[in-house]
Amino acid sequence: MRNRLLFTGARLVSVTDESVGIIDDSWLLCEDGVIADSGTGWAPDPGPATRRVDLGGAFLAPGFVSSHSHLFTSVARGLGSGETLHGWADEMHAVTGGASSDDVYWATMHGAFDNLANGITTVFDFIDSRTPRVPIRDDADADAPTMRPLAYVDRQIDAHVDAGIRAVVAVTIEGGGDGGPQAWRDFAHAVEHARASDPRFILDAAVSGAAQRAQDDRFAAVEAEAMRRFGIVNQVHLLETLERLEAQRETFWWYERAGALGPGMIFGHFVHPDESIVSAVAAAGCAVSWQPVADGRLASGTADIPSLTSRGIRVGLGLGDQACSDVSDPWQSMRFALYQSRAASGTTALSPADVLRMQTIGAAEVIGQSGSVGSTMPGAYADLLVVDPRRPDMGPLRAPLVSYVLSSTLRNLREVYVGGELASVAGVARSPLAERASAEVHRRFAV
Repeated sequence: MRNRLLFTGARLVSVTDESVGIIDDSWLLCEDGVIADSGTGWAPDPGPATRRVDLGGAFLAPGFVSSHSHLFTSVARGLGSGETLHGWADEMHAVTGGASSDDVYWATMHGAFDNLANGITTVFDFIDSRTPRVPIRDDADADAPTMRPLAYVDRQIDAHVDAGIRAVVAVTIEGGGDGGPQAWRDFAHAVEHARASDPRFILDAAVSGAAQRAQDDRFAAVEAEAMRRFGIVNQVHLLETLERLEAQRETFWWYERAGALGPGMIFGHFVHPDESIVSAVAAAGCAVSWQPVADGRLASGTADIPSLTSRGIRVGLGLGDQACSDVSDPWQSMRFALYQSRAASGTTALSPADVLRMQTIGAAEVIGQSGSVGSTMPGAYADLLVVDPRRPDMGPLRAPLVSYVLSSTLRNLREVYVGGELASVAGVARSPLAERASAEVHRRFAV
C-alpha cells in the first residue's frame, strides 16, 4: 500500500524547469515520499489511507536548497564581527579546531536541525577538514597540524542522515594535494562512506575545493582527477575577498590548465572575477554559488550576478556559514541577494522570481541535483513548506509571489515536510535528536 499525502486548498508556489509562479486553489499529491501529481480545483480521491492536509489558502512551496553551507559552524556564531574573511575564519576555527569526531557530529547535527526548522531541506555541505585550519600568514609557512582520524569525516556524513536533511557532502582531499596513495585511499573512503549511506539523505559526495590555499597548481590537478575518477562535482571558495586577489585569480587558471572547468565545477562566492575569468566560466559551462549575506557580513563585496546570468552562467544561492550569515534564514538570503544586487547596479535586473529560483531549483541545478529537490515537479522529493500569510498577517496579497519572497519571515513558516513526513512545526524540529543536539553542543562547546 502506498503512503499518500494530499494537500488541498493551497496557494501553490510552483517551481519547475520552465517557470516560477503562483497557482491558486491547488492540490498536490505525494506518494511514498515524492511528488506524484498536482492540479487545481476539486482534488482526486486517492483512497481512504491517504493523509489529508487542508491548507486554507496558505502557501505550499518547495523546500529551500542551499548550494553552499557549513553546518558544523552553527556552534561558533557571533565571532569576528569587525573582521574580514581571514580574521573571522581564524576566530571561528579557534572554537572548532580542537573538536573530536563526536564533537563535530553533534555540531553538524545542530546545524542541520537549525536549517530544517527554517525550511532548508537540502544543503551542499562542506565537511570540516581533517586537517585543522592554520591561520593564513604573509610572513611564513605554518607548521603542519596533526590530521584528525577518518572518523572525523564519517561522523559528519552520518549526522546528516540522523538529522534527516538531504545533502551533497563536500570532502577535502587531504595530505597537501600531492595525490599520493594515502590521500587517494582516504578520499575514496569518504566517497564510499557517503555513497553507502542512506541515499534518501546523502545525495552524493563532492570535492571540497582547496587549491586556493595551495602553494602551486598540483592541488588543482589532483582535484580535477578526483572529479573524473569519482564522477563528482567540485566547489571551491574563490575570488571571495579583495585580499590576495591576484593570487586567487591565478588559482582560477590552475583549474583551467588542469582541465577541471566544465558543468561540474562550481565557484563559491565569485565576487571579484575579471572579464577573462567570466568568459572562461561561461564558455565552459561552470556554475556559481552566491552567498550575499556572508559576503556582506565579511565586507567581501557584491557579486555582479546580473552580468553572470546574462552570459548564461548558472547561479544558485547558498546560506553560507551559520557563523557568518548568523541566521540560517532563506528569506533573508533572497532579500539580501535582491537588494544588494540592486543597490550595487542601480538596476532592477533581478526580480523576486529570480532569487526564489536561485534558492530552490537553481541551487539544485548548480549542485548537480536537478529534478530531485527544490521543485514542485512530479518525481521530485516531497520536501515542502507550509507558509501562512495570515500569521503574521501580510495583508491582502496583491502580488502573491512577490509577497512570498519579500514579506514572508520565519514566523510565517508553519510546517516543514521532508519526503512527505512532518519534520518541523513552527520552527521546532520534531526529531527527538534535536533537543539532544542542542544539549550536546552547549556542553561540548561551552563558553
